[in-house]
Amino acid sequence: MERLFERALWNSRFIVLIAVIASLLTALAMFYMASVDVYFLLSHLGDYLSPDLVGEARADFRADTVTHVVEVIDGYLLATVLFIFSLGLYELFISKIDEAEDSDHSKVLAINSLDDLKARLGRVVLMILIVNFFEHAISMDFHGPLDLLALAGGIGLIALALYLSHSEEH
Repeated sequence: MERLFERALWNSRFIVLIAVIASLLTALAMFYMASVDVYFLLSHLGDYLSPDLVGEARADFRADTVTHVVEVIDGYLLATVLFIFSLGLYELFISKIDEAEDSDHSKVLAINSLDDLKARLGRVVLMILIVNFFEHAISMDFHGPLDLLALAGGIGLIALALYLSHSEEH
């Protein structure tokens, strides 16, 4: 009875496959959405040559384009988080991926523990937050020196977060 229960308990780890497959499908969806955004971004880039865009209109078009580029980066980073999460869950709960073991790139995606998965995801999430900060900083209106000081403080906090995340690696 105990042996049967332990076997059932051990095999219950396969329920994680639901999260693996769902994360992988969501990552593919995010890669697709970001790629479609890139297509439309590039298709509208020709409008930048328009002689109708002068002064403020050109500056607004440029700011919108840069914002869209940042959104695309954000989409790809989110897709990467989901992809790493999917691979990590599979390797931790189901089985090591034989192809990854034989690959030269296996160190990039090698997940050895939950802490390792958490650290890798944390770094990518930090990058997403930085990209979002950059996106908001681009569209921010500066009305005085206090606004510039707040932006500088945000940049300083980002630098500190990057330093602390890098110092944990070593």
